[in-house]
Amino acid sequence: MVPVSPADRFDAFRALADRRGRPGDRLIESLAEARAETADGPEVWAPAVAARTGLPAAAVLGPATYYADLAAPHGHRHIRVCTATACFAADAGRHLAAAEHELGATAGTASPDGETSVQAVRCLGYCYTGPAALDGDTPCTGPTLAAQLAGREPPRAPEIPATDDTGDPVLLGGVVAGEPAWQVWPRTVTAGTPDEVRLEVATSGLRGRGGAGFQVAAKWEAAGQAPNTVVVVNGDEGDPGSYADRLLMEADPERVLEGLALACFACGARRGVVLVRSEYPRALARMRDAVGQAYAEGHFGPSVHGTATALDVDVVEGAGSYVAGEETALIASLEGARGCARPRPPYPARRGLWDAPTVVNNVETLAAVPWIVSRGGDAYARRGTLDETGTKLVCLSERFARPGAYEVELGTPVRRIVTELGGGLKDGAELAVVQVGGPLGGFLAPDALDVPLTAADLASRGAALGHAGLVAFDRRVDPEEVLRHIWQFAAAESCGACSPCRVGSRRGLELASAGVPPGHEWGRLSRVLAEASLCAFGRQIPRSVRSLARAYGTPLAGWDQ
Repeated sequence: MVPVSPADRFDAFRALADRRGRPGDRLIESLAEARAETADGPEVWAPAVAARTGLPAAAVLGPATYYADLAAPHGHRHIRVCTATACFAADAGRHLAAAEHELGATAGTASPDGETSVQAVRCLGYCYTGPAALDGDTPCTGPTLAAQLAGREPPRAPEIPATDDTGDPVLLGGVVAGEPAWQVWPRTVTAGTPDEVRLEVATSGLRGRGGAGFQVAAKWEAAGQAPNTVVVVNGDEGDPGSYADRLLMEADPERVLEGLALACFACGARRGVVLVRSEYPRALARMRDAVGQAYAEGHFGPSVHGTATALDVDVVEGAGSYVAGEETALIASLEGARGCARPRPPYPARRGLWDAPTVVNNVETLAAVPWIVSRGGDAYARRGTLDETGTKLVCLSERFARPGAYEVELGTPVRRIVTELGGGLKDGAELAVVQVGGPLGGFLAPDALDVPLTAADLASRGAALGHAGLVAFDRRVDPEEVLRHIWQFAAAESCGACSPCRVGSRRGLELASAGVPPGHEWGRLSRVLAEASLCAFGRQIPRSVRSLARAYGTPLAGWDQ
């Protein structure tokens, strides 16, 4: 038998979609429209969508039953209640039961009359003022959340507090200083070259800010400047505790789009795609408005600012999946498939969206590019540390005395961020642990905060940089509840593509819910998850659990092995 290289694997869905004119490009949108018109399950309405798009029913039922927004029952009034880490830490998760009581429906169901439905989601980007919910697209936040949903109090959703700690912000210039965007792109596209942009970004040492920390210039180079290259803005900021991307997309979308334009120019791409998670309806609207304005001002189009450069940009709404933020899963979702991670190779930079070379950068990464091109890569490289250059947006959760988004230089001590910028915990509460880098990042004890904010230094302490969300837990929340919360997230958000993660996350939840030390089974389970999971989601679960156990100490004995 002649071996088949990964690059030559046959993808039946892509092949069929090609013959049908790639209806997957519009499939998730079509499914969302059908979902909005009925409270029935996908098995009732999805086949009709399949008939209209010319796809088999199975190809449509797959995503319709996979994505949380499509699979969840929808009443005429649909409420999404955040159950993610920061909202959980705010009141040990009691807000969900209070909301269910007021609304007369439990999470995952609709009321008997079909009027009201409740969906538990994981992060709405209101970590600084949780607990939070979206009533339709109207945000409600804070200790009186249940009363707001019941109509006894008006909806409350304060703006994101944003502060620059660097003296010369890379990311927050437009937000805190009113610096206008679109100052770099017009002169670059008319008088610069792609080589110059790539050189400045390479010199800067900029790494991806979405979690993996891959060198941006290397990812751009891997696409090979092929004319069919696509650049995707990953606005699927799913890490509970982080709202940096929401801040940038809502408060300064033009800067994000300018970074996208420069990335497309550097990669030779004529098409850009912006994916915004459905949990961010205001960010979605702002990005769409900004794209329309960019076309009107000549920043996008068939002849950008009178040059031979063509650039078209689309904005796409996600459908509710944490794993779909992983770049291969994100590409699958853009094609209309289930948002599951795909084996690599081939890598997206070689074969990505519809087999075209695809570069995926997150929102914060691209928002830094205009500053780098304008000021020079050397200026950026002088900031941060020698190995991890530049600045980072750090998000502090509701438990802090001064929650909000802070732009800091990489290498800033975590203790300074917690105690000086964040002001410690509100109301003089005692800090128990701090979660760093998302739900599967890691935890630090109060006596372990003397660590620089870099990926390498945090990894050496069993934590992660990730999106750099810091979620504080005080002593009101029992360690066992936090442990169960981690496993509940893992079990709910596993995409199911590989059995080690799919089965292992559920077994971990069973062990955590049993309330007894896990014994030898935990050691075996952690090895399977870490070594055999298809993507980083499953591989990171054991590290997160161990770091939590070590941060709390003896209350979670057995889980630190």
